[in-house]
Amino acid sequence: MRDWASRRLHFVGIGGAGMSGLALVCAELGATVTGSDRADSSYMERLRASGLEPVVGHDAASLPDGAEVVVSTAIGDDNPELALARERGVEPVHRGALLAQLCAEKRLIAVAGTHGKTTTTAMLVWALWALGADPAFFVGGEVPGLGKSTAATNAGWGAGEWVVAEADESDASFLELRPEIAVVTNVEMDHHSRWGSVAELREAFRRFVVPAEAVVVPAEEGLDDLAEGKRVTSFATGAPGPVELGLTVPGRHNALNARAALAALELAGFDLAPAAVALAGFPGVRRRLELKGARDGTRVYDDYAHHPTEVRAALSALRELGPERLIAVFQPHLYSRTKAFAEQFGAALALADEAVVLDVYAAREEPVGELAGVSGLDVARAAADRMGGRRVSWLPDPAGSDDALTGLLDRNRAAGIEDQVLVTIGAGDVFRLGEALVERGDG
Repeated sequence: MRDWASRRLHFVGIGGAGMSGLALVCAELGATVTGSDRADSSYMERLRASGLEPVVGHDAASLPDGAEVVVSTAIGDDNPELALARERGVEPVHRGALLAQLCAEKRLIAVAGTHGKTTTTAMLVWALWALGADPAFFVGGEVPGLGKSTAATNAGWGAGEWVVAEADESDASFLELRPEIAVVTNVEMDHHSRWGSVAELREAFRRFVVPAEAVVVPAEEGLDDLAEGKRVTSFATGAPGPVELGLTVPGRHNALNARAALAALELAGFDLAPAAVALAGFPGVRRRLELKGARDGTRVYDDYAHHPTEVRAALSALRELGPERLIAVFQPHLYSRTKAFAEQFGAALALADEAVVLDVYAAREEPVGELAGVSGLDVARAAADRMGGRRVSWLPDPAGSDDALTGLLDRNRAAGIEDQVLVTIGAGDVFRLGEALVERGDG
């Protein structure tokens, strides 16, 4: 192994799902770890609980002397800590490169794909722990009771021979990895600012699987050509593994995620019968169809979906619960994605009985140039065109959203609709609306 104890690592953006996991594991391996992020989060809380002291806000004074600087693609060149590091002659280490260094310490199962990679990665880790394999892992979301933790966690370093890592195609950092087993859940355009075409994206996935000895691909998506010459296992809703899985998490997409995990476990030489039993107890990943609670009898869920395929999957899964009224509260994520997919988002939201659309969560983008004029209203209009007169609400002002949603639920109850499910959908901060509804309700 590398001499991790001799390293001093400063993470700029330490509160992100991926960066926080890297920081936790590096600290567990003996490195001196510091970091900062622009805002507080549950990930920051977990870092503090582990004994680290992340700083809220970016300031050059937070950068220790002699530290390596770890960044993600989201960190701009104007960040004061990054700028100071470069003044000192220290070039940053990208999170993808650091993940690759850690994963090189063990036998790697890497999970990539446009949709489902977080849940599939988490399912793999969950099953491996149940099988006694004690893996290391890096998941892009929080999973209750994963690994050695009784609380929710996203990363850990086990003593076993395997490491399982979520592999991110959004910035091409998954090409840093050298997996023994590569899982591809699906391939679809999502990150338009990075990939110019589906052909370019498929070529990147082909390069991702090149180092692998074995590859897992979906049976129905025609991706076998990505892994020519490799040992390939395909997965579908009924295979591999037993016919019935008895999953706690709902939805056809989660059944596919579980089958992909089982396919990887089969390639790694594990017995699928006990693995399937373990997956039946998988609790799900936070922000993936997560039940937040109830508001005056209305069940409130949250989902991280930010692509039309994911929105459709989430709403289809919630339909399985049989609610009398399904209400989708959608916050588009990124102007570029909203511009590309407004019509498709509208079509997906039409699976709900009622849709509420917020304005775009900008993240790292500005509505300028070719993105000028793009807004959530584009999605609301597309949804209204497809919902056949069912209600679509446009809520561009976050300040009034809480009261608007409360009024919506109250109006439905007054009309005699008691069995309601409301789901907040999006990769931004829309989940806070659902949490506020639960906190203000009677449970």
